[in-house]
Amino acid sequence: MTRWRTPRRLLPGGLAVVLTGCIPPGVPDGGTARYPAPAAPSPAPAPPRAAFPTAAAPVAQLPAPRPAWEARPVTPDATIVAAQTYTVRSGDTLAAIAERTGASAAAIARANALAQPYLVVAGQTLSIPGGRYHRVHPGETGIAIARAYGVPWSQMVAANDLVEPFILRAGQRILIPSAAPDRASSAAERAAAFRLDVDSILTGGEPAVAANQPATATPTPPPRPRPGAATPPPRALPATTPVVAPAAAPGRFVWPVSGQVVRRFGAGASGERSDGIKIAVPLNTPVKSIADGTVAYAGDGIAALGGLVIIRHGGGWTSVYGHAAKLLVRRGDPITRGQTIALSGASGYADRPELHFELRRGRTPVDPTAQLPRR
Repeated sequence: MTRWRTPRRLLPGGLAVVLTGCIPPGVPDGGTARYPAPAAPSPAPAPPRAAFPTAAAPVAQLPAPRPAWEARPVTPDATIVAAQTYTVRSGDTLAAIAERTGASAAAIARANALAQPYLVVAGQTLSIPGGRYHRVHPGETGIAIARAYGVPWSQMVAANDLVEPFILRAGQRILIPSAAPDRASSAAERAAAFRLDVDSILTGGEPAVAANQPATATPTPPPRPRPGAATPPPRALPATTPVVAPAAAPGRFVWPVSGQVVRRFGAGASGERSDGIKIAVPLNTPVKSIADGTVAYAGDGIAALGGLVIIRHGGGWTSVYGHAAKLLVRRGDPITRGQTIALSGASGYADRPELHFELRRGRTPVDPTAQLPRR
């Protein structure tokens, strides 16, 4: 009977390799078999592959501008407004009342149950909600504002009743939750304490635009090359230009990789919840976009997910691809279904090469396996 051995060899970097060899019949364990001498020496083995990238190691990516929340720092200079009442004067508008009191026009409208177009009449008494109000400057993002004040951006979204497409406008006032700033912490400490997540990028990652600038404009694609000429790479989108999802619905989705699903969507055995699935794949497997869209983020700013690409699709859909070793796209790049956007890795908190994949409708994570083709 033929027996098998599986000795283990430890390579540099702590990677264990199992060497499987066949022992001819009649040779006992530990015995020595007689073989003819090889005709020529075997070629030297290839050097071992470098250790998988981790959160501590940089993720390879294209040169790109810094994220908008780093490119435009925010000074926490909010105005403190006392709760009060205001009697509308002749010729007043809601915007003028907000300017006069220092409060947010949206907050005043909510406090007084005013509906669009927010008409007020002379002699009307309005309740002015108190609090800290930050005036948004051009290019500022919700993430940068939240970091400057040490407040989770999700709380600011709720406090200001912000909705899609979550694009701030220069001159807009944002209510900052909590009574007073923590003066014991520095700006650097508040920024370090801020925890970036996918929802923050989707709802607070875009720069503020001018009051009269549409929030639905998309960047102009590069000109088509002449027949036979190489396709030029897309231009890097400036950090001051917001990314907007395509208007068209995405159509059918395709799988981002082919592999075994090793972590399901939803609550796990230990109680923690996963907003997506994890798919085991070999290192450097091409990761493909599931549909046409626009890259909203490409970087490694979320430690747990490592190399990360977020793509906005039409119809309110967003797809998320994490643990990549190499990113092949930049923020603002137009993407087609099936296009390779990254190479798989084990960056972030992954303990093996795998893809973390999420699919969201609006802000809500949905089970990707219910939306992807059966296989």
